[in-house]
Amino acid sequence: MTDIGWIDAALTSARPQAVAALLRYFRDLDRAEEAFQEACLRALKNWPVNGPPRDPTAWLILVGRNAALDDVRRSSKSQALPADELISDLEDAEADLAERLDSAHYRDDVLRLLFICCHPDLPATQQIALALRIVSGLSVKEIARAFLVSESAMEQRITRAKQRVAAAGVPYETPGAVERAERLGVVAAMIYLLFNEGYSASGGTVHVRAPLCDEAVRLARLLLRLFPSEPEIMGLTALCLLQHARTPARLDADGAIVLLDDQDRALWNREMIAEGLALVDKALRHRRPGVYQVQAAIAALHARAARPEDTDWAEIDLLYATLERLQPSPVVTLNRAVAVAKVRGPAAGLEMIEPLGNRLSGYFHYFGVKGALLLQLGRAEDARVAFDRAIALANTTAEAAHIRQHLDRLMKDSQPV
Repeated sequence: MTDIGWIDAALTSARPQAVAALLRYFRDLDRAEEAFQEACLRALKNWPVNGPPRDPTAWLILVGRNAALDDVRRSSKSQALPADELISDLEDAEADLAERLDSAHYRDDVLRLLFICCHPDLPATQQIALALRIVSGLSVKEIARAFLVSESAMEQRITRAKQRVAAAGVPYETPGAVERAERLGVVAAMIYLLFNEGYSASGGTVHVRAPLCDEAVRLARLLLRLFPSEPEIMGLTALCLLQHARTPARLDADGAIVLLDDQDRALWNREMIAEGLALVDKALRHRRPGVYQVQAAIAALHARAARPEDTDWAEIDLLYATLERLQPSPVVTLNRAVAVAKVRGPAAGLEMIEPLGNRLSGYFHYFGVKGALLLQLGRAEDARVAFDRAIALANTTAEAAHIRQHLDRLMKDSQPV
């Protein structure tokens, strides 16, 4: 129980609750983070010798709070630093703190931390970066690598986010019912934005960043524990699980994109799929449909199909029609057009996406879908033009390489026999 692996896992799992509680005490993101790091250092020193505490999170909160208070006293020179043995003698204090820090406190603290990281005054990129740093504990170097920016640039981004939160005078009390309902959507959107960044990377040579998807799934599960009766949070969690379950099959051995119909479904993560399907069914029983639930229901139909030809595309078309009503978007219509093409043929799909050209003129997937439909209709030259435009708009080298495969096929088919 005191090996380094267990300790590392305990520190990682305790981080959101401990940092959130320390933030409530000190109302300063930097100080809360530093206090937690100091508590982790003391845990690495004490736990292998004395054994793990009954409540590791309570232990870390108490030690971190004491360490931060000591630092404040040292800085102000108003009181001498207490002896280390007094700080480290936690037996009675820990028991008392564990009694007071019940699950209700933890829920409120983590909720508060998520809301602060997703403050509406922050740009989305700063929200995600701050959440990864404060809630998840990823290093600045790791976050910078994930978003393909320099470490110094990411450090500045996180620093600006902290400064804006401090300047905004964010209240640290638990949100009321109305505020909670309003802010929950922002928190959910942040998690889904984070998931999408991992699922389809926004730039560079890497098309899939599985660790970001893992982190989004973890945060979605955490949010579901905070709001266990919210069907939209069930839908969000299910959507992330069902999409991420396909990750092992989405790229081939060379890193090239494998389309859904061509994926080896034996590689899909069946445990994630089972969890996601159960959540979808539970959410839909509430009969309060939302955008995450509908998208999760679409992902569930793909997950339930043993073979590509078993996919219920007619039902997927109906679900996208529902999504169009709930959240009108040219991207939603583009996705629906793919289902329509499967049900009624490529001409029907092409007819649906043609009016979207102006609004999606800078969207890689629009030209990829258009080129594929034109190719199915035998309009090789028009398909070539669409594919060329898609390559110019590709976000990753994997996307560009995938489109080039279509172009290579066109060139091969056009050569005389």
